[in-house]
Amino acid sequence: MFEIRIHSRGGQGGVTGARLLAQAAIDDGKYASVCVFYGPQRRGAPVTSFVRIDDNPIKIYSHIKEPDMITILDESVMDLVDVFLGLKKGGRILINSAQERAFPGFSTNHADLTGIALKESLILAGYPILNAPMLGAMAKMGIISLDSAIQALRETFPDERNVRAAEIAYGEMSL
Repeated sequence: MFEIRIHSRGGQGGVTGARLLAQAAIDDGKYASVCVFYGPQRRGAPVTSFVRIDDNPIKIYSHIKEPDMITILDESVMDLVDVFLGLKKGGRILINSAQERAFPGFSTNHADLTGIALKESLILAGYPILNAPMLGAMAKMGIISLDSAIQALRETFPDERNVRAAEIAYGEMSL
């Protein structure tokens, strides 16, 4: 079982991104489950989402204490939450950053998800929505296929900007 914890802020699309990621995994022929933890329910508050992906049916529907991977959609959350808590040794990190970041002991990838969302005008109530570019980055990392990411986006959003954002993230992210 591959377990992912996503750290975001309310209004960035982290919860929807977790659901889209699970849907894409299902479209890839896997099993997936999503669990979300909201702090104070307001825009801008820290939100943690959990996604499990496996080849077998998943019977666990709870928070993930020892993830294989973490995704950080807003670096400022790291000042409020220990995002690395429980991350398995050698675990994977996807961080929304225009600059390369390194976290010793972990495999780290970065992508300018915010820049991509702004470029595609994926903005709601003044906040860039990061779920579509996050899916493209996850596809580049091999978590899901790009085809399934695009399918999940098209099933959820009629706006092709989301697909373009995923494709841009996939194309721009280096491994």
